[in-house]
Amino acid sequence: MQLLGHRIREARRVKGLSQEDLALKANTDPSYIGGVERGQRNPSLKKMCAIARILGRDVGSFTRNLPLPHEKF
Repeated sequence: MQLLGHRIREARRVKGLSQEDLALKANTDPSYIGGVERGQRNPSLKKMCAIARILGRDVGSFTRNLPLPHEKF
């Protein structure tokens, strides 16, 4: 989640948006965006699509080659 958050933060900064700007456009709270960027929140696919659209990217560009969590069976 931290790598995903880092990618979102970098894309937001490149666009010149604050967390507050992104949150307003994504119809969410700035603390939620901060949590996503710190890897503390796991955004839904719907929220990821909104964030990606606002940042002019596709969801795949944020999730490509993310390490998979260890699954226990």
